[in-house]
Amino acid sequence: MLLTDFSYLIDSLLIVLMALLIDAVFGEVPDKVHPTVWMGKVISFLKPRIRSSNAKREKISGFLLALFVMILFGVPAYLTVFLTGQFLGEIPYIIVAAVLLKMTFARKCMSQYTLPIAKAIEKDDLEGAKRWLHYIVRRDPATLSERHVISAAVESIAESTTDGITSPFFYFTLFGVPGAFAYRVVNTLDSMVGYRDEANVNIGWFSANLDTIMNYIPSRLTALLMVVSAMFLRENWKGSWRIIRRDRRSVSSVNAGWTIAAMAGALSTQLEKPGFYKIGDNDGLTSVHIRRALRMMNLTVVLFVLMVVLPILVLESILFFVLLTGSLS
Repeated sequence: MLLTDFSYLIDSLLIVLMALLIDAVFGEVPDKVHPTVWMGKVISFLKPRIRSSNAKREKISGFLLALFVMILFGVPAYLTVFLTGQFLGEIPYIIVAAVLLKMTFARKCMSQYTLPIAKAIEKDDLEGAKRWLHYIVRRDPATLSERHVISAAVESIAESTTDGITSPFFYFTLFGVPGAFAYRVVNTLDSMVGYRDEANVNIGWFSANLDTIMNYIPSRLTALLMVVSAMFLRENWKGSWRIIRRDRRSVSSVNAGWTIAAMAGALSTQLEKPGFYKIGDNDGLTSVHIRRALRMMNLTVVLFVLMVVLPILVLESILFFVLLTGSLS
């Protein structure tokens, strides 16, 4: 790949677009080969083996766990992409990189898991809707009303726009496929050990904090682009910005509150996790909000590629070009 003709920019954009196309056509790869599933298996295998009665030792073990799993999945991803480009050429490189990038984000599956909830609600089948909840949230569905079921779906769409899609793209843009894999490892670790209960508070301390740091910028960019999406989709973009400013700190996570607030304001409704938070203003919540949230998510992803991924890639290409021509002069 010649940096002098900005092929890095073109190749990277083609990888992102092809990854999105693969996702749109095929959705998720089978669990047998899905890296996230295998990340979970590795973490589940190692977690009980690194426990200690010493809190400091457990924190060190948690750090080593995160480092080991990132290396275990990031290095093969790097070697696969690098060797493909070296020995098979540019087109195979783009295809392989796109397939690997696709494995780090999940866009289509959000509609596959949340649309059945909307359809069940529309058929007055609340129990049927609740059966889909375990795919997207950890809440006990037995305790949830219809409104809370819908809210859980919309909240999941809002939060997953960042940690399920835009963050992997952000780290691909900065560090290539290995960066996207490293992010997916950290996010998977956070979902498995990043809790403050007795079993995870020490082992998951490093992973939880690293996940917070890695999502800090993408979550805020994504929330702002949700406001722009609301404008294009004729949703309540002014309300989206207002609720971000007012309610983003209502969630314990310093990141999740941004996109949940943006979505609640854009849809002119209130999203609630019983006993934890209420975000937005209570103006009704129906199954239609799930469909509107998915539209918001999809347009936000497009805008993220155009307004974040593309500018960063252009800047990187210019930097590479300047460094290369400078070294040759």
